[in-house]
Amino acid sequence: MAATSMVVFIGTTLFALQQLSGINSVFYFSSTVFRSVGVPSSLANICMGIANLLGSIIAMLLMDKLGRKMLLVGSFFFMAFSMGLQAIGANRHLGSASVYLSVGGILLFVLAFSLGAGPVPGLLLPEIFPNKIRAKAMALCMSVHWGVNFFVSLLFLRLLEQLGPQVLYTMFSSACVVGAIFVRRHVVETKGKTLQEIEVSLLQTQ
Repeated sequence: MAATSMVVFIGTTLFALQQLSGINSVFYFSSTVFRSVGVPSSLANICMGIANLLGSIIAMLLMDKLGRKMLLVGSFFFMAFSMGLQAIGANRHLGSASVYLSVGGILLFVLAFSLGAGPVPGLLLPEIFPNKIRAKAMALCMSVHWGVNFFVSLLFLRLLEQLGPQVLYTMFSSACVVGAIFVRRHVVETKGKTLQEIEVSLLQTQ
């Protein structure tokens, strides 16, 4: 696979996995989950906003220290763990523990997403796309981003009813694990590298 095709493959897959993690389902339907455990929507939105802001600040501070790839891998694994907590919390037989697992899982998931899987792709991809294809490649990646977002949001409630929260959240968690593995295998570190060095690194990963 040529370097140009490789970067387009990385970009589209990364944005697809970002949405298949279930992040927008968490944002769209978190108020329903919080209300079901007695937490007011206003307080839920404040907590979600704080988690998102805190993760974004930490990501900004660590982006040029740890590198894009490490943040992405860590973010996806942390998201998988957090979604796993939500899957366990969906078991109402756990009593009050299910409340803490569900709410804590959501907040940790948002925090984990904002640490890497949220902000990093938008920074990483323009760094790996050659100038001659950058505009078209980014347009394609964003089309994949919103297309997958649309279908996940459209099907979320239907799948939730048919599969149940434990199965669905486990699927989201699995997608996060796949995302971490994909990043480790295919994404190259761009911190401090020129475009030519990045292209060489991409060819070496094939």
